Amino acid sequence: MKILAGNGNPELAQAIAAYLEIPLTEAAVRRFADEEIFVEIHENVRGEDVFVVQPTAAPANDNLMELLICIDALKRASARRITAVVPYFGYARQDRKSGSRTPISAKLVANLITTAGANRVLSVDLHAGQIQGFFDIPTDNLFAAPVMAADITARMGMDDLMVVSPDVGGVVRARALAKRLGNAPLAIVDKRRERPGESEVMNIIGDVRGRRCILVDDIVDSAGTLCNAAAALLEAGAKSVTAYVSHGVLSGGAVARVDGSALAELVVTDSIAATAAVKAAKKVRRITIAPLVAEAMRRTAEESSVSSLFD
Repeated sequence: MKILAGNGNPELAQAIAAYLEIPLTEAAVRRFADEEIFVEIHENVRGEDVFVVQPTAAPANDNLMELLICIDALKRASARRITAVVPYFGYARQDRKSGSRTPISAKLVANLITTAGANRVLSVDLHAGQIQGFFDIPTDNLFAAPVMAADITARMGMDDLMVVSPDVGGVVRARALAKRLGNAPLAIVDKRRERPGESEVMNIIGDVRGRRCILVDDIVDSAGTLCNAAAALLEAGAKSVTAYVSHGVLSGGAVARVDGSALAELVVTDSIAATAAVKAAKKVRRITIAPLVAEAMRRTAEESSVSSLFD
């Protein structure tokens, strides 16, 4: 197997390669003066099983185009199989028509990746599980829950824990984490979103008094939902509130919002490259999913079970 890294998250690609003890494939991924992307692979990949590690986080369009061109370059270099490893799948929140005359952009992106020449896709915590059905090629959706559960157990222990979903739609995800934490009790934040990017907490479903609450979600963007939920949980009698989120998009003033919030800590994975603001944040900590992704890649190459990673 060979691993090709794009510019979306080179640190994660290096960590995956180090875990697998395989050097990254030598390649040049650069831009012309007019910002056109150019990819040149400096190694023979004919007949190889190649994994392209490239999350499509901000700048989403640049990173997506880079992924597509890397896949095309590998296809034209006669790679035997090309797997797009997309730890964070951009446009995933546009997985349905949210109103009249609106696109389903996640399906469009799936079509682009397939048409470019990918033979399979490997992602982490897709925003909606049905996105797997947007692809006409095999798709593996990994879960960060085992990594989160191990971190929670090591740092917080198990006493007085309660897993909290920040909205009704995330209950399945929260229940899965609660199960890994010895069937910890579950609560739900009932919120009403008045407009995109803003949320208003309405009610807490469940008794959180005296509990150390673990908010769990797949994406944190503006962080408004998490910060409002944390304030509501503390007001309802929670001891403390810590958030665990798979993908730290953290756009705009999100980091400052988290640092000034009632959250004790926000823990995100390294599926998205850290910005300078994230690195300097007081309350944001990152945990790595490199071993998880690397093991899934190894099992894919060996044609063994990926789902058994989560048993």
